[in-house]
Amino acid sequence: MLLALDVGNTNIHLGVYAGQGAHARLVRDWRMRTEPRMTADELALNIRGLLGSDIDQVTAVVGLSTVPSLLREMRVMVGKYYGPGPHVLLEPGVRTGVPLLVDNPKEVGTDRVANALAAYTAYQRGCIVVDFGTTTLVDVVSAKGEFLGGAIAPGIDLAVEALAARTVTLRTVELLPPRSVVGKNTVEALQSGILYGFAGQVDGLVSRVRREVPGFDGDAIAVIATGYLAPLVFDECTSLQHHEPTLTLDGLRLVYERQRDARTRSRPQL
Repeated sequence: MLLALDVGNTNIHLGVYAGQGAHARLVRDWRMRTEPRMTADELALNIRGLLGSDIDQVTAVVGLSTVPSLLREMRVMVGKYYGPGPHVLLEPGVRTGVPLLVDNPKEVGTDRVANALAAYTAYQRGCIVVDFGTTTLVDVVSAKGEFLGGAIAPGIDLAVEALAARTVTLRTVELLPPRSVVGKNTVEALQSGILYGFAGQVDGLVSRVRREVPGFDGDAIAVIATGYLAPLVFDECTSLQHHEPTLTLDGLRLVYERQRDARTRSRPQL
């Protein structure tokens, strides 16, 4: 089985895949809290606790990390606990087949590249990918599978924490839809502002992308939501069409398969 690791600033999303190519399927997936000071041994121990007996069936690892300290620890962990592989860590310089049509390709987060690859592979057309995580990413993939760039805004959790930290009378609340957009108490007013405010932000950005990117103003565009916070606002956004909760993991699997196939082709024939 293939172990895929998406290490984000807030959560680590991991899953195991059986099979490959068109026959690949995600067997199980989990989330755990990101701890930037975690060591390679601690990371391996946490993963083993989640996978249980499935850990013995893992033959390869693919991963990415938006946290530099954990990318270093992941390298150590993979070499120490998972044998010779082949393993793939997605970082600048790794070929993914996704052209990055931006000013500085090395600045593009590897999670955004994985999302672009998975979205285009699944839908085979132009895509707008909205990733609801620590930040809210609105990324654009062309009808040829090219990464065109995107927009980055504060994530829902980040905004809620900042609001609670910088105001005396406001507090964090459970993010549920209120009775009305016009809140009748502080809790409902916060819920309305956060949920409907972020939904409006996303819809506005998607609308601007559709207007400004050539060919994106029609129906042949897939608008995809992913990220651990997507379920909170998916139903409140009028622009979102598809919810793909494992999009980044799927992209990692595709990167791994491309790297594996490239290595196979480069081997000398006997």
